[in-house]
Amino acid sequence: MRGTPKTISLRRRLICDLMHASMGVPFVSLSRSLNIRPVLEARTGATAPAGWAAMFVKAFALVARDEPILRTVYAKWPWPTLYELPKSVALVAIARVDDGEECVIPQRIAAPDAMALTAVDAEIRRAKTAPVEDVPMFRKIMRATRLPLPLRRLSWAIGLNFGRQRGNWFGSFAVSSVAAYGGGELHPITPGPFIVSYGTVEADQTIHVVIRWDHRVTDAAPIARVLTRLEQVLNTEIAAELRAAGSKPIRVVGT
Repeated sequence: MRGTPKTISLRRRLICDLMHASMGVPFVSLSRSLNIRPVLEARTGATAPAGWAAMFVKAFALVARDEPILRTVYAKWPWPTLYELPKSVALVAIARVDDGEECVIPQRIAAPDAMALTAVDAEIRRAKTAPVEDVPMFRKIMRATRLPLPLRRLSWAIGLNFGRQRGNWFGSFAVSSVAAYGGGELHPITPGPFIVSYGTVEADQTIHVVIRWDHRVTDAAPIARVLTRLEQVLNTEIAAELRAAGSKPIRVVGT
């Protein structure tokens, strides 16, 4: 059968590099349905509610503020070590169409726990709609992706294997979801150390969450506690911030 050869675009090359960098990471996953009734009610009543990606990014970073293990990465150089970052850095998988091609590009958000929820949401929305060349993280990624293969492998190795550089290039955790496209239990892979995925809101006011992590960094028991704490933070701090942002005006109907 004779097919048609196609050139690998710059955007697909990025995913190829990402998958190559992720192959050696010993991932383990834990999933659980979280009861999110309080935050769901707060979001429903908000004038301009933040997206779920922004809420999970800030909630996870708030949990990581008290859980240093969530800010810890595995680094190989100059020798294998666990390196604790001083702050959380999120990478959010942004699905968009660029030059007619569907693609996914990660957007970096530093210290989201110290940002207003509206600011985190604005960063994500801008990454979805602004031209690629207008988003600094996208420009940085595409510049590296244009390099010849040997130089790309070297730049990825430096970014991955020195603890200090992990926060600059790959962050301390990632968030990815297909909830906007109908949901499903997504188990994405990255170079690590943590990646959070969530589904759609169910009729019983729960949402299914999956955390995948580098088993070299931590074990299942701490992650089980993190899921419990994540549920609490969503229903308290995040819900409170949604309510503080303003509620929808009540429409008065004349009689």
